Order: sequence, then structure tokens, then C-alpha cells
Amino acid sequence: MAITKEPGQKGISWSNIAVGGIMNMVFQVTTLGQPLEVIKTQMAANRSQSMFQALSTIWSRGGVAGFYQGLIPWAWIEASTKGAVLLFTASEIETYGAAAGINPGVAGLLGGMGGGVAQAYATMGFTTCMKTAEITRAKQATSGVKPPSTFAVFMDIYRREGIAGINKGVNAVAVRQCTNWGSRMGFARLAEDLIRQARGKGETEKLGALDKIVASSIGGALATWNQPIEVVRIEMQSMSKATANAARPEKLTMFNTLGYIYKQNGLKGLYRGVTPRIGLGIWQTICMVSFADYVKDWVAAPKK
Repeated sequence: MAITKEPGQKGISWSNIAVGGIMNMVFQVTTLGQPLEVIKTQMAANRSQSMFQALSTIWSRGGVAGFYQGLIPWAWIEASTKGAVLLFTASEIETYGAAAGINPGVAGLLGGMGGGVAQAYATMGFTTCMKTAEITRAKQATSGVKPPSTFAVFMDIYRREGIAGINKGVNAVAVRQCTNWGSRMGFARLAEDLIRQARGKGETEKLGALDKIVASSIGGALATWNQPIEVVRIEMQSMSKATANAARPEKLTMFNTLGYIYKQNGLKGLYRGVTPRIGLGIWQTICMVSFADYVKDWVAAPKK
């Protein structure tokens, strides 16, 4: 069943901004989200590495701390802002879609797509770029040059390329987020609807916690079909000079980057990092769909 309006609510549910920011920063990113993000980014940026080599490389950056590289401040900034925008926008679209009689799966799809696009252009061009820089810049150390600080990277990009440079790859991010959250929420709501039907529950009856987690897991796993978009985004935002070669286009666009990766690594290269991303997608969907539904219900409930 799609999200419904809070009891007595006549307008916009502004509380979803806070719920989304807190859920994404505290529960999703700071727990399993960032380690899986780092592994996924490492594999997508270094497409010749195996999973074991990627894990070893990350571990060499400081042990367990290496898996949380980029968490503070960029991942926290990104998570809180994009979580707030996503949940607020997606909930409003999904609510009005349900009120118009749209199928729960379609309402979830539209809500996720709208929320994904909104968070990409509102916050993620900048924050995703800087988080990727934090994760990938360490590759410069292999040439004997000490990697600059993240802030130094930011100022260097801004001086050379301005806002456009900071937002490099934002269109790829927007496409990724649109397909990411459209798929996650759409598949998750569809799975919830199918589980409800299988259990003989009515549309107004709520599912148990385990049922919602299963539905979100299905949505998160199926949403990784768009991994090539993620690999393209990481390649476009990579700060490592080592990635430059004669075959790599000087001016990267989504399409020529896609072609470059395919020529260099084949179809397999476009799906590098998909395994950790399946885990990441499942965890993100559980946090931002299943858990978030419960938190929104708690916030909306009349307090005695």
C-alpha cells in the first residue's frame, strides 16, 4: 500500500524532511552504507581489480577506517541533504498518486523517480563529486605524490572549472538516482502489494516488519540493473590522473564515457562493483522505505 496522509494532515508533510535526513545519515550511511559505498566505488574506479584486491586496497588505507573514507564530512553532508530531499519529494508524489487511484507500485515508481531527480540536482552534484574525490584521490599516492586534502581538491576544481567542475557528472547522477529510487520504491511497493495479497490482507491493513524488510530487499536488489550508469558516474568524477590515457576522452560525457569503459573493459567492466551495490541497495531501501515508514507513522501519531 502506498504512503497515506498523516492523520488530520491537510497539507504538506514537512516532518518528512527531518525524517529523511536523519534516517539516511544516521541509520543508512553511518552503519553499512559507507563501507559498501567505498567498496563499490573502489571496484568501479579500478575495473581490473578483483573483490579481494579491492578489499585489500581499502584495508591498506587504514584498516577499518579505510572503509569509512569520505564519511566525514562529505558522506554525512550528502546523506542528510539527499535523504531529506528524497523522502520529502517521494512521499508527496506517492501520496498524491495514491489519492488519484494509481497502483501502489506505479505510485512508488513515480515517487522514487521524482525524489531521485530532485536530490540529484538539489544536492548530489556537489556532494557526490567531493565524496568520490575523497575515495579515489588516494590513488595518486602510487605515483609518489602526497594526495591533497579534500578541501584543496575542492578549491582546485573550483578555480579551474567553477561550479560546472564541482557538479561534473551531475546529469549521470540524476539519471542514476531517477532509476535507482524509481526502481527501489516501485519494486518495493509492488512486492508489498503482492505479499499483502498472498497473505489475504486488505489494502488498509499494514504488513509486519519482516514482510516490509523482505519487500524492500527485493526492491533494493532488483534496482541494481542500472549499474552501468553508476560506473559511468564514477569514471566521470574520478580525481585520479592515473585514469587518463590516450583512449580516454578529454571531455567526458555520459555517452563517450560509456563507450570508453566498454572498449577498455567490455560489458563486464560496466557491471564492476555490482555485488557490493546489491548489498548497498538492499540496505538503503530497507532504511529509506521500510524503516522510514515506521518512523513517519511514529512522528504522525498523536502524542499523549
